[in-house]
Amino acid sequence: MPNLLLLFVYIASFVAPPRPEKTYPIGQIKTNMGEVLFWLYDETPNHKASFIKLANQNYWDTLTFNRVINNFVAQGGCPDTPEGFANSPYLLKPEFRPNIRHVYGAVGAGRDNNPQMLSAGCQFYIVQNKKGEHRLDDKFTVFGQVFKGMDVIDAVVAVKTDSTDTPLTPIKLDVNVLNLTAAQLKKLGYEVK
Repeated sequence: MPNLLLLFVYIASFVAPPRPEKTYPIGQIKTNMGEVLFWLYDETPNHKASFIKLANQNYWDTLTFNRVINNFVAQGGCPDTPEGFANSPYLLKPEFRPNIRHVYGAVGAGRDNNPQMLSAGCQFYIVQNKKGEHRLDDKFTVFGQVFKGMDVIDAVVAVKTDSTDTPLTPIKLDVNVLNLTAAQLKKLGYEVK
């Protein structure tokens, strides 16, 4: 009888459906200037979950890169106002991490001058300064890192803008979350650690 059980287990191992390969949520921003892909950090779980939630609700798909400054950032989402952010669905507590810095391609959460340094759920930016923006470290939460499409961000910040750094021709956002395997990410130039 034990041999029959072993034979059944052996056969079942060949006919059992394979386990689905692990996937990783990747931020995607599509514009008329090209596509940007970025890793979302597990170390900033609330900002990561917020980005995924709003992207899946198509929150940003009617919005634009509303503030672009060469050698600084491309910022998108709900617009800034003198009073702070307009219409942010909620605010998030900061998730500053000493190992995650404002380097070239860092994706961070915008905020106004509130004393608790709460992030606006509606606003994100991508650091375009090749030397980084370390004066923002531990003041703004970084929750992702671009691994494909910084040439797009370089082009975005080079467009003509008005006196408030708003592009004269709107750069519309199509923001999504892609679930990619480690093999798919490797083909795109990102090695899962």
